[in-house]
Amino acid sequence: MDLCILCCLSDGGDVMSHSTEHGGAHHGSVKTYLTGFILSIILTAIPFWMVMTGTASHAVILGVVLVSAVVQILVHLVCFLHMNTSSEERWNLVAFVFTALIIAILVVGSIWIMWNLNQNMMVH
Repeated sequence: MDLCILCCLSDGGDVMSHSTEHGGAHHGSVKTYLTGFILSIILTAIPFWMVMTGTASHAVILGVVLVSAVVQILVHLVCFLHMNTSSEERWNLVAFVFTALIIAILVVGSIWIMWNLNQNMMVH
């Protein structure tokens, strides 16, 4: 567990209101968490409803699902992980971007290798 959370719990304090007292990052407020939760529910319910009712073409549904997924990722990063561009959070943002880049390289590289293997196996 995080040192700040342990300190708050041992002091009988509220984890949500604990901020940078021990040099840690700001943990966020109930309003931020509630906003993120409501946005997450909405961003899940809309694509789910579209898929279950089939109210649009497959291309439109796929587009809505993909856009909702990307927006939901951003909501989670901002509301729950408290990522922002402030100077205190810059290293967290750099670490996240580096992780996303490595994952993208692995996924795209794997798909590229599998596609090339499939093409070469079909020729022979």
